[in-house]
Amino acid sequence: MNVSKVSGQNNKHKVFVYALSTCVWCKLTKQYLNDNKIEYQFVDVDLAEEDDKQKIRETITNKGGSLSYPTIIVDDKKVIAGFRKDQLKEALEI
Repeated sequence: MNVSKVSGQNNKHKVFVYALSTCVWCKLTKQYLNDNKIEYQFVDVDLAEEDDKQKIRETITNKGGSLSYPTIIVDDKKVIAGFRKDQLKEALEI
């Protein structure tokens, strides 16, 4: 799976973003994290191999998420579906 890491000064939390390369909400989520200097990892699901896509779907649903993008997982427990600034702000303490 092609996982990209974005460095940031704020690395208090482990943040993983499942996104689509063409999704405007996904781009806004990444921009919001960048603007707030949050360190995170992401994968563009639509560019992943088919077997990786299946693993991603299983990971998201096993954590209680729905298959919508972006899906942000904070500290391997908090699942945020969609570009929700309020939930991101609370989960990341920014």
